[in-house]
Amino acid sequence: MAVKIPYPPDWQPPQGYHQVDSDLEGIKVFAPIPEKEDTAAPKTFNCPQCGATTRFDVSAGGVSCEHCEYTRHLQSERAGESAAEFEFTLDTLKKAERGWGMDRRVLHCDNCGADLIVSKVALTSTCLFCASNKVNVCVAPSEHLRPRFLVPFKIKSDTTRERAKEWLGKGWFHPGELSASSILESFSGIYLSFWTFDARISSVWKAEVGHEHQERYYDHNDGEWKTRTKIEWRWESGSVTISISDLIVPGNSHISRLILERLYPFHMSELVVYAPDYLAGWQAQGYDIILPDAWDEGKAIMRDNAKSACHDDISSSHVRNFSMTANFGDESWRYVLLPVYLAAYKFENKVYQLMVNGQTGTVAGQKPVAWWKIWLAITALLLPGTCIGLAGLPLLLASGIGILPLVIGFILFVVGIIISANLYRQGVSSEAA
Repeated sequence: MAVKIPYPPDWQPPQGYHQVDSDLEGIKVFAPIPEKEDTAAPKTFNCPQCGATTRFDVSAGGVSCEHCEYTRHLQSERAGESAAEFEFTLDTLKKAERGWGMDRRVLHCDNCGADLIVSKVALTSTCLFCASNKVNVCVAPSEHLRPRFLVPFKIKSDTTRERAKEWLGKGWFHPGELSASSILESFSGIYLSFWTFDARISSVWKAEVGHEHQERYYDHNDGEWKTRTKIEWRWESGSVTISISDLIVPGNSHISRLILERLYPFHMSELVVYAPDYLAGWQAQGYDIILPDAWDEGKAIMRDNAKSACHDDISSSHVRNFSMTANFGDESWRYVLLPVYLAAYKFENKVYQLMVNGQTGTVAGQKPVAWWKIWLAITALLLPGTCIGLAGLPLLLASGIGILPLVIGFILFVVGIIISANLYRQGVSSEAA
């Protein structure tokens, strides 16, 4: 039987505690007062002179106003490859800042599902990833981790269009109208989310390794001594330790990995400490691939690198029954933003993506193929060998002198098949994403 002990009339809970709801009637429960998160107020970007919206200017290296030519240079803190990294602990995740530190909205695409972070005054109504206009606007979530570092845009937008126009115009089997200005006008600069990982991998391998040696033997059929190569197999083992720094894994699933990897590398030596000013007038994309999933992908890549290092450690190219154990140490991560110019354009009712590295200017993307040009070229490649072979066939049947045209026709036909297959692969690769 429970006995109620009355509180003294002047009793007060300890400092830092407050009363919370209790599941038992007549029982008071006190708990520590939760600490308030120190969240900085979102930053806005209005010109102090005329009130217009400002934008981060690549050439000026700061925030500028297009109306009154006001410019405020950013005192960016260069972090480079030594930018602070975080261990995989719950404590670091709890202490990480959240949100973007500025007023932003989310442009959600109903067609492909992408979420694009845009400024509060942005008027865009088209998805950069699939060119769809089926978009909805909502408030940007504040629970996402805030990026700690970014690589600022270095390539100007007009330079980007020139590079893209040159790239689109290359290749004889592409439609000639690809470099039209209507396609290039859809370019937008966007900061994409990436996770970067560092780790030290200590690997131990074991395998059967084959070593070649020459031996002499007597060939009774030819009646002479000859030399042959023999492989002697034996079990061997070893250990290899490698360190991997700044392995980048995209933080969003709506970006074509195939195209994105063609933009690499990004130079992490130009990382700067994140400040909301860099996003003024630019778009950004938050992550939808969370840290644990990105780390699983990063570990798989690192494990493949460790496997390659173990194979390089083996003194022979003849290897079988290979096995390896990999131990990871000193794992750390960073959440960064990297600059990309992005365009999604439609050509003959099909959507293609085009990207430009905003730091280096490297261009990559999809280009439609005029397949009639490829089929015409394949026909031209196969026709000579076919015609010569067919011409030699009646000569062979009539007088036996058609063997030479048949051989020449066969060789030309095989060469044509090889070149045609390579040409077809180039066409498929050009449209792949």
